[in-house]
Amino acid sequence: MDNNDNIETRINFKSETFKKYFKNTSWLFTEKILRLLISLVVTVLVVRYLGPKQFGLLSYAISFYGLFSAISILGLESISVRELVKYPERRDNILGSVFLLRLVGGIVTIILIALTLFISGEPTDISILILIISTSAIFQSFSVIDYFFRAEVRAKYSVYVMTASVLFTSSLKILLIILEAPLIYFAIVFSVEFFIAAAGFLLVYKHNKLKIFNWKFRKETAMNLLKDSWPLILSGLVIAIYTKIDQVMIKNILDSKELGYYAAAVRLSEAWYFIPVALTNAIFPAIVNAKKVSNKFYFNRMQKLYDILAWMAIAIAVPVSIFSKDIINIIFGNEFQSAAPVLTIYIWAGVAVFLGVASSQYLITENFTKLSFFRTFIGMIFNVILNLILIPKYGIVGAAVATLVSYSVATFSLIFISKTSLQIKMMLKSIFLITFIQYLFEKWNKYSEKK
Repeated sequence: MDNNDNIETRINFKSETFKKYFKNTSWLFTEKILRLLISLVVTVLVVRYLGPKQFGLLSYAISFYGLFSAISILGLESISVRELVKYPERRDNILGSVFLLRLVGGIVTIILIALTLFISGEPTDISILILIISTSAIFQSFSVIDYFFRAEVRAKYSVYVMTASVLFTSSLKILLIILEAPLIYFAIVFSVEFFIAAAGFLLVYKHNKLKIFNWKFRKETAMNLLKDSWPLILSGLVIAIYTKIDQVMIKNILDSKELGYYAAAVRLSEAWYFIPVALTNAIFPAIVNAKKVSNKFYFNRMQKLYDILAWMAIAIAVPVSIFSKDIINIIFGNEFQSAAPVLTIYIWAGVAVFLGVASSQYLITENFTKLSFFRTFIGMIFNVILNLILIPKYGIVGAAVATLVSYSVATFSLIFISKTSLQIKMMLKSIFLITFIQYLFEKWNKYSEKK
């Protein structure tokens, strides 16, 4: 039994700890909302300009790169934050090791993509688009600086960088539309955004009187990081397949125009996915620290995270699903009406995604990285099989159904494992508003007692 099980688990809104994490989360949300609004407006303009076929080709190129992107990340994102929180005195050692690992991973990614394109005999024009987009893997190596600021709970610096890069590239995209530029320039801008972000991270790191030249690569540190992250690398590859394979399959089974319709609906549905990512990234250090205090405190924070994310996902899905036709017509125009039924179905995958992002933080905290791979592998198998069956028969609507089912299976498959089944019970409590109802009953009882 935990010696601290009697600790107060309710949130103290006046505490310095709450203010610290709330401020950090607010910075992340401000940046994400700004990026969402700016990106949404610019994406609408780009989609309308390119049309279904050209936008489908661009989406195909991005999805093709996405299948390999996990190799450049190496599963080091959350692992790095965790290590920086635990061992702040080893900052330069950790950052130097992670940076070199990610740089090598980026180079390997580009080489593998080039080999795959050569073997598969992809058309030259599409291959060029994919290779241009793939260069972003090199620039993303500097995301290690973002990991550092997350661990330090100083998200505002990352906000400055990401907002500046989005504003710059959004302006470029609008300029390209005005100049009636060809498709290849939009692929170039995709990589430019990560180049600008890399430059920005270097500037803010220097602004904080820190030097990247102090970073040190340590083989022992790198091997320990990879030892913990290798299941996440495999998991990342599997995630890439089951989140991107639908678009690759639509392009090859149907055509780029159908993919354009599907990709438009996907963009609207996934635009909200910044919410769970921003929340979990911001409070991940708090969850790690809660475990040091007591199990009750730790699980209480996890339940609150599940509650917030589940309620948000449902609140988004209901109106979007009901008004999908109007939303598509207003945003993309009547030419994209074929995307409406996809949006109606795909938006509900957000519930599984929101809860999946939160539960992944639990798996990382407990070092259950193998289980993370296990559930994403199951999701991938379901997605590939369902897409093979449903796309030829039902087209892009079938692909949306495959996504909804496979995402849900991946998230809730943890119920079959004894040491993680409690997390599923907590998620289900959130989905069915049980904790919210309990909260209302508690308030009512207190009110009744006073009365």
